[in-house]
Amino acid sequence: MKLFSYILVYRRFLLIVFTLLILLPLPIILRNKEAECAYTLFVVAVFWLTEALPLSVTALLPGLMFPLFGIMPSKQVASAYFKDFHLLLIGVICLATSIEKWNLHKRIALRMVMMVGVNPAWLALGFMTSTAFLSMWLSNTSTTAMVMPIVEAVAQQIISAEAEVEATQMTYFSGSTNHGLEIDECVNGQEANEKKEKTKSVSRHSNDAGKISSKVELEKNTVTGTKYRTKKDHMMCKLMCLCIAYSSTIGGLTTITGTSTNLIFAEHFNTRYPECHCINFGSWFMLSFPAAIIILFLSWIWLQWLFLGFNFKEMFKCGKTKTVEQKVCAEVIKQEYQKLGPIRYQETVTLVLFIVMALLWFSRDPGFVSGWSVLFSEYPGFATDSTVALLIGLLFFLIPAKTLTKTTPEGEIVAFDYSPLITWKEFQSFMPWDIAILVGGGFALADGCEESGLSKWIGNKLSPLSSLPLWLVILISSLLVTSLTEVASNPATITLLLPILSPLAEAIHVNPLYILIPSTLCTSFAFLLPVANPPNAIIFSYGHLKVIDMVKAGLGVNIVGVSVVMLGMFTWIVPIFDLNSYPSWAPSISNDTIP
Repeated sequence: MKLFSYILVYRRFLLIVFTLLILLPLPIILRNKEAECAYTLFVVAVFWLTEALPLSVTALLPGLMFPLFGIMPSKQVASAYFKDFHLLLIGVICLATSIEKWNLHKRIALRMVMMVGVNPAWLALGFMTSTAFLSMWLSNTSTTAMVMPIVEAVAQQIISAEAEVEATQMTYFSGSTNHGLEIDECVNGQEANEKKEKTKSVSRHSNDAGKISSKVELEKNTVTGTKYRTKKDHMMCKLMCLCIAYSSTIGGLTTITGTSTNLIFAEHFNTRYPECHCINFGSWFMLSFPAAIIILFLSWIWLQWLFLGFNFKEMFKCGKTKTVEQKVCAEVIKQEYQKLGPIRYQETVTLVLFIVMALLWFSRDPGFVSGWSVLFSEYPGFATDSTVALLIGLLFFLIPAKTLTKTTPEGEIVAFDYSPLITWKEFQSFMPWDIAILVGGGFALADGCEESGLSKWIGNKLSPLSSLPLWLVILISSLLVTSLTEVASNPATITLLLPILSPLAEAIHVNPLYILIPSTLCTSFAFLLPVANPPNAIIFSYGHLKVIDMVKAGLGVNIVGVSVVMLGMFTWIVPIFDLNSYPSWAPSISNDTIP
């Protein structure tokens, strides 16, 4: 028993040691570069999947093992850890830092929710829309962390309003006089009768409140186990939580900068296929935005039906008087918005820079017309999305936000300096250095697979898959990625699989985008478990959900997501990249292995 407890305590250390030893015969027996690279790949994969070491620490292993095996020199491996991706990430984090510092994200979220109304179904859609929009530009984690407190406050106010309405109704039907009648009696001067009726009302209201309290306690014990009046209230809280987590993930699909997996894919693709010049902010938005809109809408329908049911007559009934609960909910959102006060100078500047960055990204090389990149035709391909991100990012450190003053010995207040929109210390607190190192490790791993010949070997072994229908190959790879990302981090999953999926596409002689795009999108479909991604963990921490709730809801959203991605790959995405022909920029593994 004592031995078992020691094993449990040192399980991560033992896992690391045994993984290294069990896989060691692979390079010792085979003694070639492909086997040595495969050994490194397997070790990194096990450590990423089990998180025996921190993800970013595991990402440093290629920098240690490739030089020792003679696969790549240390200087060449080190150069893979900082690429164009990192410059793009720095610029995006500058924008995100300013948005969160000046509360622009909260203003956008509340304003969008106020526009859609307070009916529970429309309220859920409003929160999903605003959260998805914010997640296009902010990290999924920070978006969820920002919106959830607002959602929680609104949900609790709805529950409180329903309790007040029920108490009032029970008091009225039991025969006591309500407060509105008492006020009328006071106006008419019948003060004595008012006191008498008020005494009766308070007494009877107390008895009814006791009955309601017993009912609440019953629901607490038999239905939810926590703080809900009815099962419907509990279902509403579940719905709101899952709407936020799922929409933050879905919104991140739409832009290259929306989530780290998109950035990792873009950098891997542009590095492996430098002659393509087809993956940029505009082209990615055109392929992913329709998919995200469809997935968001279908997910809203699925979650609404699963937890509250769908009453189309109630939802679309025009001119219906708002209930007390809806009025209270609207008032809560309005008060939260009013607390922000009028829009400030700092928010305006941040919003302008945000719009300028997006417009520059879209117009750099839109594809259907010439973009501003033609102004630098002497240096084609030199200016990228990271150039735009850095330009705007530097402005956040330059533009004044407020004046710093001090009081002189004579008591006079004078200005001595200014504070920019963001400071370096604030930027550092937002910058995900762990993701930067993780991505660098993935690039190093991909370079090692190329240098050692492992990518070519994998491609040759996978060439028999060309006998399968293309749609089935895409479906298998998408389901593989979707399953793996539930138990491993999204960045680790895409970083691990890209060096394998690229040779697969080349081996079966199809456009690599046919397999890489759906696999990248499906990497974000981590909807089943609380540990699958940070947004899931955040909403789970509020205590409204059980694991089985997330599994049931997430399974439906996963099916919707994979289905929509498959639909997109054979409809609107085909003409964007001309997927029906094998491109000249993609190499062939070997002529004799390609059917």
